[in-house]
Amino acid sequence: MGQVSLRGIRKAYGTTEVIKGIDLDVRDGEFIVFVGPSGCGKSTTLRMIAGLEEISGGDILIDGVRANDLHPAERGAAMVFQSYALYPHMTVAENMGFSLQMSGVPRAEREAQVGRTAEVLRITELLKRYPKDLSGGQRQRVAIGRAIVRKPKVFLFDEPLSNLDAALRVNMRIELSRLHKELGTTMIYVTHDQVEAMTMGDRIAVFHKGIVEQLGSPLELYNRPANEFVATFLGAPRINLVDRPAASGAAAAHRALWESLSARAGTGAQRIGLRPEHLQVVPVGQGIPAAVVLAEHLGDSSILHLRVEGVTDLLSAKVSAEHSRIVSGQSIGLLPDAAWALGFDGQGRLLPRSA
Repeated sequence: MGQVSLRGIRKAYGTTEVIKGIDLDVRDGEFIVFVGPSGCGKSTTLRMIAGLEEISGGDILIDGVRANDLHPAERGAAMVFQSYALYPHMTVAENMGFSLQMSGVPRAEREAQVGRTAEVLRITELLKRYPKDLSGGQRQRVAIGRAIVRKPKVFLFDEPLSNLDAALRVNMRIELSRLHKELGTTMIYVTHDQVEAMTMGDRIAVFHKGIVEQLGSPLELYNRPANEFVATFLGAPRINLVDRPAASGAAAAHRALWESLSARAGTGAQRIGLRPEHLQVVPVGQGIPAAVVLAEHLGDSSILHLRVEGVTDLLSAKVSAEHSRIVSGQSIGLLPDAAWALGFDGQGRLLPRSA
């Protein structure tokens, strides 16, 4: 079992409250991701679950048992940090088995457990090496292995891939997802990288200024974000936001864009969001007139940064490779897919979509 429940969790440093009352249930065997910008409270929350930070208010329950006053070693949680924190004078096998040794596990049992874990992580050939002889990805696997051998109820990952290069991060994302399916253990994973969150999590908790703005599956949060913050944080390129045009004097292109989207965005929308992949490019003279400020051609697709007269911010369109001949300074037309329009009220909250 590995259920974790947060009930009104708060954390304050002096008079500064950084966690402002979080209620959250992590299901047994779930892979849940805490995501948000720096300083939002996600790592602090993880450290409170681990017992590395004191709780200022509320309760943490692990398998229904109040864990507030339990020592970290008594909580059944194992934490993997951003830094590998391996002992340089120990081999890989010794690093992985150290906690078992400290717990008095007999040597034969300890070695068998380390061996089984190394097979799961595909690092058996590394067991006799020292940390200085390993790559960054190999060191992170060892750090994960050190957590696995303890057979915890819950794995806690605090930005474990931040020190790896881009290609290795992709490989490790795949490995961690595979590992979760194989072990079936509850995993709570903290990251500021929305790609990691979208590709790894069964559910995502989006943190912002000490609260959870929204909790749900990746596609739920992407397609129906609770507010503008969630909408803009998830997705790359970020969502386009268009303000309601003034009652009079608004540019014709701005008004045409708003009118094309507002029928589905919800009554009373003050701002409408549309993902870049839902803006189609058409020949000049068709659709809504726009000017290409920058064209980024990525091979399989292109990202066009566009100026629409009267709209404050540049818009982004993610289009197929067939548009790779479009260049900066070119005039084009835009055809927005209103079925995907998201309407937000004056407080930035998502409105129900109109029929």
